[in-house]
Amino acid sequence: MLSIFDLLMDYVQTGRLELDPRLHPETTTFHDSCHYGRKSLQAFGHGYFEEGRWLVRQCCPNYVEMYPNREGNYCCGGGGGLWSVPFHEERVFHGRFKARQIRNCGARRVVTACHNCRDQMEKSLRKEYDLDVEVVYLWELLARSLAAPGRRSSGGSR
Repeated sequence: MLSIFDLLMDYVQTGRLELDPRLHPETTTFHDSCHYGRKSLQAFGHGYFEEGRWLVRQCCPNYVEMYPNREGNYCCGGGGGLWSVPFHEERVFHGRFKARQIRNCGARRVVTACHNCRDQMEKSLRKEYDLDVEVVYLWELLARSLAAPGRRSSGGSR
């Protein structure tokens, strides 16, 4: 089994993807999703905490952490299938901790690998808690960070 983290890290480390961190000067943070983090740690003995941060730092030089993070990170409120069922008020209520976390860290962009987390933060929490942030998928950030031919980055991706 190969996770999206493993695949993208391999592509960056082997030079298959060349990233240009100058494209993203905005302050950026990474959201630890419950499934890739705590549940993977419990089920497989490895939670994907550091891999996402490493990848985001290759794209965004102004990285900040949310606190708490990793195993102690707050759920966004959209996990466990809540995003896809009609419990909007409950999702927003449980997401209030995540909204406060995002606001307190000062990031202008939040990156996550989970589709439920991305939808919850982008479509619910941003509006309900008036968060002025962009929420993007991890793969989307890397795609937007690809160095143009003739403009290769000399820094940090390996």
